[in-house]
Amino acid sequence: MNCVEFQERLPELFESGANVSADEHVLGCENCAALVRDLEYIASQAKLLLPIHDPSPGVWNNIQNAIRSETNHKAPVPSDKRS
Repeated sequence: MNCVEFQERLPELFESGANVSADEHVLGCENCAALVRDLEYIASQAKLLLPIHDPSPGVWNNIQNAIRSETNHKAPVPSDKRS
């Protein structure tokens, strides 16, 4: 397998939960090994950005109420009265 073929398979390998670092191509190709290390690092750092707790239901209610309020306060769009 060459680098192009491996990199085309890379998204499905990550999605499957496979140990991509142990892939035969990665073990023999420093460029792809570096790519996998970078992607694994980015993925691990991205997990830190996720909120620790989901917002309370009150937050979602406030958002819905704000959207409804904004929708109700929009000016009506004038219709075209030309014949």
